[in-house]
This record gives sequence, C-alpha cells and structure tokens, in this order.
Amino acid sequence: MSAPKVLAFDVFGTVVDWHGSISREAESLIPGIDGDTFASAWRAGYKPAMADVRSGKLGWTKIDDLHRLILDRILVDFGIDLSEEKRRHLNRAWHRLDAWPDTVAGMTRLKSRFMLTTLSNGNLGLLANMAKNAGLPWDLLLSAEVFRHYKPDPETYLGVAEIFDIQPSEVMLVAAHEDDLDAAKACGLQTAFVERPLEYGLGKAAAKGDLTRFTYASTDLNDLARQMGV
Repeated sequence: MSAPKVLAFDVFGTVVDWHGSISREAESLIPGIDGDTFASAWRAGYKPAMADVRSGKLGWTKIDDLHRLILDRILVDFGIDLSEEKRRHLNRAWHRLDAWPDTVAGMTRLKSRFMLTTLSNGNLGLLANMAKNAGLPWDLLLSAEVFRHYKPDPETYLGVAEIFDIQPSEVMLVAAHEDDLDAAKACGLQTAFVERPLEYGLGKAAAKGDLTRFTYASTDLNDLARQMGV
C-alpha cells in the first residue's frame, strides 16, 4: 500500500491527556474531590450521549453541550453544588487539555511530509482553543460537527477523503482506540495505532487486541514518525 497523503487524528486520548487534565481541573475547582473518579465518571457519559445523537433520540448536539449535560448529571451524583459560573468554567476544561509529552514533537515530524487534520468528535471551537492552548500544529481542523455525524459513522471517515479530494486509502486514521481504527479500516482508510497506557489513569490501560490488523502500531507519535520515515 502506498503512503497516505493525509493523516487524520483522533484527538481525545490520542493527542491530548483528557483524564489527567480533567482530574487536575476538578481537584483545583472542587476541594476534596477525587479527580480520578470524577474524570472517569464524566468520560463514561461520552459514548452514551453520542449514541443518543446517532440514533436520533437526541437532535444534533455538539460535544460542548453534551459535556455540559453529563456534567450537570454527575454533579448531582457526586452531591456537589456548583454555581453556573463554575460549571461553565469546568465544562470548558475540555478546551484546555494538555498534550502528551511526545505529541508536538511527533506531530511536527509528521507534518514535514504529510497533511495533518483532526478527525474528532469534539466541536470546532473546542478543537481550535485546544490547539492554541497546547501548541498543536494542525493543517486543518475537521470535526463531527462538519459532517453532522459522530464517529464511528462512516460519513466522518469518508468525509475526510471527500474534503481533500482523495481516495479513502490515501487517508490514515491515527488513534489510540481500536474501535475507531476498525471503523476507519472498514471504510478503506489506512490505520495507525498509538499506545496511550495512561489515557484512563494509572493502572487502567485498555486491553489490546491483535495490532497487526492495522497499517502501523506505535508506542507514541515519535515512534510513528520513525516508522513512517520522518
């Protein structure tokens, strides 16, 4: 298979450390909170909320608003009462997520040869703020918001190829999540797995399947750049 022209990146967990960032922000804002448990509970509502949108149970709703719906619910579960101002500030923590230590260097190497775009369920405003905050060198921001479909709907993966006017096989999805990569592969994209053992917190690494089914399997973005010859 020839080299891809565009690398489309999953963002949450692959490029940025959502768990550590959210945990730190929660502990800073809410004295005595277990940030690890709070971050995990917030993220646990992510896929079910998107499923409600994908099924039509809920009309199109961007991730910022889904995050807020989940936040309001888990604050009740945790018995925490926050002012509207603090809720808004905490909800925007997703705009301020820290990059993994290898991210910027690895992306910069890859950018020297390939076009880099986000392919995230995060909305465009969130992704733009995150890029500015973490110094992420994207060529283009693409989001589920552009396609009005959340991953793993095929419209998201195929939409990247359509926007760049290339074949799906000329796009490579870079992600830390095997289900995301499997969905992209089913649409004809190349795939690159990036290992992120701390995505869900210390000692909570997801079990890995047979990674040989992907075009590349890497330990981080610098390793992926090395394997791709940059």
